[in-house]
Amino acid sequence: MANWPKLSVDMEKELEMCFACGQRNPIGLKLKFGWDGRVARTEFTPNKLHQGWAGVVHGGIIACLLDEAMSYAALFSGANSLTARMQTRFRRPLQLDEPLAVTASLTKKTRRLVEAKAEVLLRDGTVVADSTATMFVVGQRKK
Repeated sequence: MANWPKLSVDMEKELEMCFACGQRNPIGLKLKFGWDGRVARTEFTPNKLHQGWAGVVHGGIIACLLDEAMSYAALFSGANSLTARMQTRFRRPLQLDEPLAVTASLTKKTRRLVEAKAEVLLRDGTVVADSTATMFVVGQRKK
C-alpha cells in the first residue's frame, strides 16, 4: 500500500450514487444493510440486468455484493475503509431471480487495517460464494 496515490476520500458526499448502496443511482444495486452489533446483513435478488452468461449472475456482481458487505461491517464498527485486497471463492453458479442473503463480519481490526469475511447465501443456507478482505482505514466514521 506504500505505492497508493495520496487521495482525499470524501466519505460524506455522493453516498447516494454508490453503485452498491446508493439509493439514487439509476443503475445501482440499492443495497440496504442492517447491523446486529456483529454481522452486517442485506438481501438482494439479482435479475436479468445482472447476468453474465444467459441466465447466470455475473461473477462481478457477486464480488460486488461481498465487497460492499465487508465494507459495511467495517463502517458499522466505526471505520471508513477502502478495499486493499480481496479473495473470493465462487462455490456454484447462481441463477437469476434467486433471493440472496449477504452477510459479513470483521475478523481483525487495527488502527490502519480491517480484515473481514463475507458470504452470499441462498434462502436454504447454501453458500454461493465467500470472500475475505483486507481494507485500508481512511478515517473514522462520524457519529
